[in-house]
Amino acid sequence: MPAQVKCPSCGTKVLWNEKAQWRPFCSERCKLVDLGAWASDKYRIAGADPRDSTDLDEPDAAGQDAARSQPH
Repeated sequence: MPAQVKCPSCGTKVLWNEKAQWRPFCSERCKLVDLGAWASDKYRIAGADPRDSTDLDEPDAAGQDAARSQPH
């Protein structure tokens, strides 16, 4: 017997099998609602923002700024 999972968006039970086109979601609508939540930053994965890193502004070993030493 196939496993049942809850739709991450609405909680409706969904059979986990090949016929469940939108699994783990119950419908395309729930899938798009979840995608929209990720796109609008409603869901976030904890961690440092890479844009806040100061490594990019530090000179390289030769004493030159790494960004300036690359050809354009």
